[in-house]
Amino acid sequence: MMQRPFEVDASEYPFQDHWLPYRDGAIHYIDEGEGPVVVLLHGNPTWSYLYRNVIKELSGQCRLIAPDYPGFGMSKAPTGYGYTPQEHSEAVTALVKQLDLQHVVLVVQDWGGPVGLHYAVHHPDNVCGIVLMNTWAWPAKILPMKLFSIAMGGWPLGYWLQTRRNFFAHTIVPGGIHHKEKVTAALRKAYTDPFPTPALRKPTWVFPRSIRKAGPWLAEIESRLPLLAEIPAQILWGLKDSAGFPVEEMQRWQGILRMHETEALSDASHYVQEDRPDRVAASIRRVLERTNGAGQRPNTFKYTETKSRRISI
Repeated sequence: MMQRPFEVDASEYPFQDHWLPYRDGAIHYIDEGEGPVVVLLHGNPTWSYLYRNVIKELSGQCRLIAPDYPGFGMSKAPTGYGYTPQEHSEAVTALVKQLDLQHVVLVVQDWGGPVGLHYAVHHPDNVCGIVLMNTWAWPAKILPMKLFSIAMGGWPLGYWLQTRRNFFAHTIVPGGIHHKEKVTAALRKAYTDPFPTPALRKPTWVFPRSIRKAGPWLAEIESRLPLLAEIPAQILWGLKDSAGFPVEEMQRWQGILRMHETEALSDASHYVQEDRPDRVAASIRRVLERTNGAGQRPNTFKYTETKSRRISI
């Protein structure tokens, strides 16, 4: 039986561990609740911990599956694994297949967007709903994303920052949370502990590098996005995001996901799940209402902007 590679606050993350053998490694995942299947996909350098408050709120209403990509969280990467988004999408596809997950709602953010939507555009009949937050699924065209990729995923500065300073987990995650009172010592520890050595931090460098290097793979996803146009979608967008996801990217998604309802949050940054887990949970509930958990695709369209109050916890 696999053991946790690090400890995490049980009050924050009170879930049973599950492990799926993957080649000579293992995919760690959370599997909580029963009913309609919701698959929660993280980005860089996060893991299933990112969705802990969403899972706690919804576990009595649906079945929530939250994996850690190999090399992230508590998963163990197999031999020769390169930590690319292409490989992560293959791992997610294997998980969905092995667990025989049917008519899933995909919840995606950051690199979870390309990773999850690659699955969606190749298996659209098995995706009955989408909840999408601050992400993209096309080759980077805007200058901030290109510059970010060069700085954080380039040689030698980016490699040094990620492998020697654990920069993504140590600095970028706290900086991507608008509600600074939520950036506790326990949260910092949960995001830095998966990467204790320079070698284990390499995955956090590969992701920003892939913004440029995975261009053809991203273009292939983009070419197939029209297949998702009739799937009920909830777009939840943090307007304080400074990580290259301006409101224009949200508007682009509105044009692609024609069956969308959109909520723009004025008090959320890049990691919407940390700033407003209540709105993430509400978006999942809403898309489940629209699909009845059975792949129904009603003809509804709405745009709303929510100006949320700051919450102290």
